[in-house]
Amino acid sequence: MHSLKRVAITFTSIFLLSTSIVANAETSQEIINSSKNKLQQKDEILQEKTVEKQQVAAELQNVQKDLAAIEDEIVETTETINAIQEKINETKQLIEDKKEEIVILEDNVHNRKGVMEERLVSLQHNDQVNLIVSILINSDSITDLFERVTAVSTILGADKDLLEQQKNDLAKIEEEKKLIDEQEQSLQVQYTELATNQANLENSLHKRQEELATVQAKYDSISKEINLAENEKASIQNQLNQAQAKLKQEQENAAKARTVVNENKTQPNNTVAKESSNVKQEMYVTATAYSHETSTTGLTYMGHNIKKNPNMKIIAVDPSVIPLGSKVWVEGYGEAIAGDTGSAIKGHKIDVLMPNAAQAKQWGRKVVKISILN
Repeated sequence: MHSLKRVAITFTSIFLLSTSIVANAETSQEIINSSKNKLQQKDEILQEKTVEKQQVAAELQNVQKDLAAIEDEIVETTETINAIQEKINETKQLIEDKKEEIVILEDNVHNRKGVMEERLVSLQHNDQVNLIVSILINSDSITDLFERVTAVSTILGADKDLLEQQKNDLAKIEEEKKLIDEQEQSLQVQYTELATNQANLENSLHKRQEELATVQAKYDSISKEINLAENEKASIQNQLNQAQAKLKQEQENAAKARTVVNENKTQPNNTVAKESSNVKQEMYVTATAYSHETSTTGLTYMGHNIKKNPNMKIIAVDPSVIPLGSKVWVEGYGEAIAGDTGSAIKGHKIDVLMPNAAQAKQWGRKVVKISILN
C-alpha cells in the first residue's frame, strides 16, 4: 500500500509538473509569436519611415539649392543696384554741372538780349541808308570814310553773329535740358525695375526660408520616429530573446520530466497493479461542483493551477474524512486527486472541479459513491 501511495504521489507530481511546464511553454511560445509579429510591424514601419526620410531629405536638399540660388541672385542684384546707384549719383553730378552750364548760357543769352534791344532801338531811329549817308557827309577825308564804312560793316556783321550765337545757345539749352531729362528717366526706370526685382527676390527668399523650416521640422520629426521605432524594436528583440531562452529551458525541463516518467514506467509494476486493484475505502458522499471561474486565486489548496488547467480531475474534500493527495474514484466523474478544500466542504461532502461554471451548474447536487484508492 505504501508503495502504491509513493507511485501515485510520484505520478501525480510528474503530471502536475508536466502540466505546468506545458502551460508555461505555451505562454512563452505566445510571447515569442507576439514579439515576432511586433518585430515585423516595426520593420515595416522603419522601412516606410526610412523611405519617407529619404524623400524629405531630397526635398530638403532641393529647397536648400533654391535658397542658395536666390541668395546668389540677391547678391548679384544688389551689386547691380549699387552700380546703378553709383551711376545715378555720377549722372546727378553731371546734371548739376550741365545745369551750371545752362545757367551760364542763359546769362549770355540774357546779356545779348540787352545789347540787341539797344541796337534795335538805334536802328529804329536811324535806318541803314541814312546811316551810310551820314557817314559819307561827315567824313573828313577818304581815309576817314573807309574807316567809318569798315566800322559800320563790322557792327552790322557783329549783330548777325550775335543773333546766330543767340539762336545756337537757345537750341543748346533746350537740347541739354532734354538730354538731362532722358538720362534721369532712364536711370530711374532701371532703378525701379531692379528695386522691384530685389523686393520679389527677398519675398521669394522669405517663402523659401519658411518652406525650409517646415521641411526641416518634418525631417527632424521622422528622424525621431525612426529612433523611437528602433528603440522599441530593440526592446522587443530583447523580450523575444528572453522568451526563447525561457522556452528552451522549459523544453529541457519537460524532457527531464518525460525521462522521469519513462524511468518509473520501466520499474516492475506487478505489485502496483495488484495494490491498485485494492480499494482502501468506499463511502457515499454528497457531491457538488465548482470551476476556476468561481475561484479567486485560480490555485487549489495543494497549489494546482486550475485556471491554466481547467480540465484537471480534482475534488475538494474534508481532510479529516478523505486525506489530501489521495487518489479517489468518483461515481459519474472518474478518478481524481483530493487536492483542494473548501469552507463549506465538511464531513461526507465533496466538490468536483468542472471546466467551467456552466458545467458545474449542470452537475448540480447529487449523492455519489466514491472509492479511496490509496
